[in-house]
Amino acid sequence: MEYSDDTVSDNTLPEKTVSEQLDIIYQDAFIIAIHKPAGLLVHKSPIDKHETRFAMKILRDQIGQWVYPVHRLDKPTSGLLLFALHPDIASQVSQQFEHHLIQKEYQAIVRGYAPDEGCINHALKEIAVFKHLQKKIEQKAAKEAVTDFQRLQTFELPYSDGRFDSSRYSLIKLQPKTGRKHQIRRHLKHISHPIIGDVKYGKGEHNRLFNEHLSSHRLLLAATKISLTHPTTDEILTLECPLETSFKNTLLALKEFETT
Repeated sequence: MEYSDDTVSDNTLPEKTVSEQLDIIYQDAFIIAIHKPAGLLVHKSPIDKHETRFAMKILRDQIGQWVYPVHRLDKPTSGLLLFALHPDIASQVSQQFEHHLIQKEYQAIVRGYAPDEGCINHALKEIAVFKHLQKKIEQKAAKEAVTDFQRLQTFELPYSDGRFDSSRYSLIKLQPKTGRKHQIRRHLKHISHPIIGDVKYGKGEHNRLFNEHLSSHRLLLAATKISLTHPTTDEILTLECPLETSFKNTLLALKEFETT
């Protein structure tokens, strides 16, 4: 199927006043990428029924056109989020995600000194959205899940976590090769290097330490890069997203404690 600007423009909406703006990283007639801030849902979710702000709706109102999600980021994760501007384009890009043809890159600050590099190959079970489905899901076999990582920096803070006089942390880069729910967060917990600010899979004493001494109140995980085959040109499109200001400020505060 061929697409033209006229095909896509059929999805436009009436102009309206926009009260909130998202940073657009890339846009053409077929796809659009934004910088999703931490704390923003991609779309409505039964897990967070009382939330009224969604990236999908904000972006739709901002550009006056329907947008179609092709992947997701957890609410507390910031960074690069991709949408399609036509349902058939969304289907094409979603298939690239499903077949692991899209390369993604993240950065995270984790507890401890992580290895220089590594591959976490640890199968993960599905996570039930509703509690009444949990038992049924637990009976299913875990699915393959693979995440590569490299350590970028290490830090040692002169603050106790309750066990030691000082506390050690790492900034790491990650490339998930599969797309399981909460994969990066669960994998880093599995190797005993949980992400700072992760209230579900992390360590409360380290989250509190960053909160009290570094004024960091968020999950320190960000989607920073994505490479895909453009659905209409078949060329490789690589997009990069800067760290959100809150993440940058934490790194600046850590700078004086850097050990590598």
